[in-house]
Amino acid sequence: MNIRLSYFVPCFLYVTIVQSSVPYMTMNGGVKMPAIGYGTFLMMNETVLKIALNEALKVGYRHIDTAQFYMNEQVVGKVLHEWLSSGKLKREDLFVTTKLHIINEFPNKVDSALKESLEKLQLDYVDLFLIHFPIAVDLTKEGGFVPRPTDLVGVWKKMEEQVDLGRTRTIGVSNFNITQMEKIMSHARIKPANHQLELQPYYQQRELRRYCRKHNIVVVAYSSLGAPGFYEFVKAVGLDPIEVPPVLDNPEIKRIAAKHKRSAAQVILRFVYQLGVVVIPKSDRKNRIKENFQIFDFSLDRNDMKQMRKLDLGEKGKIFDFKFLHPEIFDHPEYPFAGLKYRKAT
Repeated sequence: MNIRLSYFVPCFLYVTIVQSSVPYMTMNGGVKMPAIGYGTFLMMNETVLKIALNEALKVGYRHIDTAQFYMNEQVVGKVLHEWLSSGKLKREDLFVTTKLHIINEFPNKVDSALKESLEKLQLDYVDLFLIHFPIAVDLTKEGGFVPRPTDLVGVWKKMEEQVDLGRTRTIGVSNFNITQMEKIMSHARIKPANHQLELQPYYQQRELRRYCRKHNIVVVAYSSLGAPGFYEFVKAVGLDPIEVPPVLDNPEIKRIAAKHKRSAAQVILRFVYQLGVVVIPKSDRKNRIKENFQIFDFSLDRNDMKQMRKLDLGEKGKIFDFKFLHPEIFDHPEYPFAGLKYRKAT
C-alpha cells in the first residue's frame, strides 16, 4: 500500500512520507530528498563497499551519498547499475549525491568533472551535485594539495549550467560558512538547495541551521555519530586528530536510549532528524546498517530534545578542521571555520 502523510517537522521544512515510512524533505525547485541516506566516506575497499551498499539497498536506503574525493564513485556505480539493470529498482527510486572535488573547483573544470562522475556512476544524471569545500587546490606531483585562490561565484555559475544541461537535478554546497553562503546567494540564478555539514550532538550548528531554514535550504548532516573512523584516517596521514569525546559513549545519550529501548546511535540520528536535518550514517556492518535505518518508528519527547541540545559544545565539539588537506589551510582567505584557527589539537 502506498501511504502518503504530510506534516511539519521542527525546522518547518515540508516533509512527505512516501512508502516504507521514510520521510522526504522538499528542496528548492521541488526536488524531494529522502530524510535518511547511506554515507560512503572512507569506504575505499571495493569488496567491503559492494557488500555494504547492497545491504543498505536491501534494507531500504534509497538516498546514496558519495563524492569525487571519496574515490569510490566507480564502485557505487557498479552496485547501482546491478540494481537498475536487473529491474529491482527504477532510476526515479534513487536519490544520488556526489560532490565536486577540490582539485576541480575551478570554473573551467566543473563541466568535465561532473561528466567523469556520471561515467563512473553509470548514470545519466545525479540528483544533487555539491561544491564539497570552499577552497580550491592544485594537485602536486607527490599527490598532495596546494591551496589556490578560489572563485566561488564563478564555480557556482558553472554548477548552474549542469542543471541546465540535465546532468544534475539540483545543486548545493558543503562546509560553507554564512558569509560564503551569502556570496553565492547574492549572485545565484539557481539558489543552493542543500547544505551538507558536520552536525552531531557536540556540534549542533544552530546559527547555520537557522540561516538555511530562513532560505529554505535543506541541511544534510555528516558524521552525526562522531566519525570514529576519521581519527584513524587523520593519523594515517601523519597528523594529530582533534580529540572529541566519543559521542556514542555519552551517559545522557545512553540514558535516553535505555528509556526508549533503542541504541545510542538511533537516538542521535533521531535527534538530528527531529532538528529537521537529513542524516547519512555510514557503516559496513550489516546489523548497524539496518539499525541506523530504523529511526522513524519512535520519537524523542520535549525533555529528551532539551537534554540533547544541552550537549552542544559549539566549536569545541567540532571534529573536522580539514587540516589534513594542507598544514596551512587555516590561512586561506576562504577557510570557513575562523574560530578553529586558534584551537589546538589535544
